[in-house]
Amino acid sequence: QIKKAFGDPYILSSWMPERDCCDWYSVTCDSTTNRVNSLTLFSGGLSGQIPPQVGDLPYLEFLQFHKQPNLTGPIQPSIAKLKSLNELDLSWTSISGSVPDFLSQLKNLTFLDLSFNNLTGSIPSSLSQLPNLDVLHLDRNKLTGPIPKSFGEFHGSFSALYLSHNQLSGKIPTSLAKLDFGTIDFSRNKLEGDASMIFGLNKTTQIVDLSRNLLEFSLSKVEFSKSLISLDLNHNKITGGIPVGLTQVDLQFLNVSYNRLCGQIPVGG
Repeated sequence: QIKKAFGDPYILSSWMPERDCCDWYSVTCDSTTNRVNSLTLFSGGLSGQIPPQVGDLPYLEFLQFHKQPNLTGPIQPSIAKLKSLNELDLSWTSISGSVPDFLSQLKNLTFLDLSFNNLTGSIPSSLSQLPNLDVLHLDRNKLTGPIPKSFGEFHGSFSALYLSHNQLSGKIPTSLAKLDFGTIDFSRNKLEGDASMIFGLNKTTQIVDLSRNLLEFSLSKVEFSKSLISLDLNHNKITGGIPVGLTQVDLQFLNVSYNRLCGQIPVGG
């Protein structure tokens, strides 16, 4: 049914009823139950919308439509039926519409990648209700509005949050002070105000990119963790000086250009 909905494309020519579906291209099955648990369709060949029949694979743990430029339309609502889904990757396509609320029903999700699409509207605050989410990619879309306050309520070992290359605005919620990200990328948006809550001596953050926003705070008082290896703050309105504490951090990359910093560059490190 999925093959038929896509108009019998060549990429799915191995999907023949007389062959075991576990041997079909881009399909894998669980070795004990023989139920389809993975569908990974990448690198072109598909056109049209995601078929609703995708939701009729109850044991699916991994669903990927990647680098499918002719995949259009909204994120299919029937995906909400895939309660076993661990990873959902709908990236580098032409899907549009909003980031749907129903994604918060997929309680087993650890990885959600919706990057490089044409998604619009605001980020649903309900995504913070995903108890096992580890990585969230919403970068390179056309999303607007603020970062939800609820994003400070993520549970588990939330390691990476990518919101770059959108049109997000407003202030970064202070609730993010509670979280300890490995990687945080908010670059190329229209975020303003303070961003110091992202940092802290006790955090294990390694990569922070807040470049090309409208952020305005003093860098002088910010305390940086020893784990930081990359810090990019270029093209903002950040004031103050480079704190001496940064000499104690084993940085591999530092960019604070195009700001309003003053004072001496600290010696050492």
